[in-house]
Amino acid sequence: MSCPALPEGFDATDPDLLQSRVPFPEFAQLRQTAPVWWCPQRRGVTGFDDEGYWAVTRHADVKYVSTHPELFSSTTNTAIIRFNEHIQRDAIDAQRLIMLNMDPPEHTRVRQIVQRGFTPRAIRGLEEALRDRARKIVEEAAATAADGSFDFVTQVACELPLQAIAELIGVPQKDRAKIFDWSNKMIAYDDPEYAITEEVGSNAAMELIGYAMNLSAQRKECPAKDIVTQLVAAEGQGNLGSDEFGFFVLLLAVAGNETTRNAISHGMHAFLTHPEQWELYKATRPTTAAEEIVRWATPVVSFQRTATQDTELGGAKIKAGDRVGMFYSSANHDPEVFTHPDVFDITRDPNPHLGFGGGGPHFCLGKSLAVMEIDLIFNALADALPNLHLTDAPPRRLRAAWLNGIKELRVTHT
Repeated sequence: MSCPALPEGFDATDPDLLQSRVPFPEFAQLRQTAPVWWCPQRRGVTGFDDEGYWAVTRHADVKYVSTHPELFSSTTNTAIIRFNEHIQRDAIDAQRLIMLNMDPPEHTRVRQIVQRGFTPRAIRGLEEALRDRARKIVEEAAATAADGSFDFVTQVACELPLQAIAELIGVPQKDRAKIFDWSNKMIAYDDPEYAITEEVGSNAAMELIGYAMNLSAQRKECPAKDIVTQLVAAEGQGNLGSDEFGFFVLLLAVAGNETTRNAISHGMHAFLTHPEQWELYKATRPTTAAEEIVRWATPVVSFQRTATQDTELGGAKIKAGDRVGMFYSSANHDPEVFTHPDVFDITRDPNPHLGFGGGGPHFCLGKSLAVMEIDLIFNALADALPNLHLTDAPPRRLRAAWLNGIKELRVTHT
């Protein structure tokens, strides 16, 4: 199928494009005319030895791909839709050790172990500590605001997710800056401002994995009452090896840090560009707000799967071995599912967005934690910094192929 209304050379994984905007108009065209559309690419430009991928843009089709792992594999080419073109294939294959890039039954085994740390009881056990941390983060930002503008991303948005991860797995708070630095380097190789090469990103990943493996070894020697002990030293229950735990922490550093940080950053920007919603939030604190913030932000623009056999989807004939991109940003603006999808509405209910994935085995394990963090930080902001405003400086977006990232958002308080 073709979509002649698209600009020549359009590719929704182009990091230059995503640095400037999420291509919502093009997604709307695709949903209407070619919901499963072949996007041609120069061979090797994404790190894969092929000439493109299928772009899946409708909510129903993204859900279908997500819930049929027997047809669409996460392992074959990993879930990351675009790497740097200089990456070696063995470096891609090494990422199969991350749960995000596993298929059942191996994914099922690892997920059953790690979900011990994400039970409702475990998440509730973090709430009071994280509420206190959210309050302190915002109070420190308020002190800065008294002197003028500040960067909301570094002083507010990034802090609570980092502290939540540290709280969850027992990383000393003094080490949270290391995790922040490592995770930034792992995902920032497409952004020239950071001057991060593929090698630097790989080294950061190895440092983080090594840190986590050392933490795992410590808990095996001296168990404690924390999730690390539950995951690596739980006798008779199955446990993670030290390397598996290392890759789990690497996944947390991106999935639990980068995504929640960007949801909070986009959420603040949405509130300040929709002031009536910020006034409504301050007055009523609706419990539906966090889900709408995630839908609106959709921090992960896309993940991919690889077809395991010839199949058909949305009228397109997909061949075994073809890569298939699931565009969550498009699915979350599908008018067949959402009334007025281009409206930011914190009372939206129901809100069946796919910001935490399209269901199936890879549905976000940390959803309840992320929602809690978003609720806690915006409640704290409404209490301590109710009169935030954007400065004249526009948000600075991350140059990335699959993340909807903001790296700087200047705000002030009156």
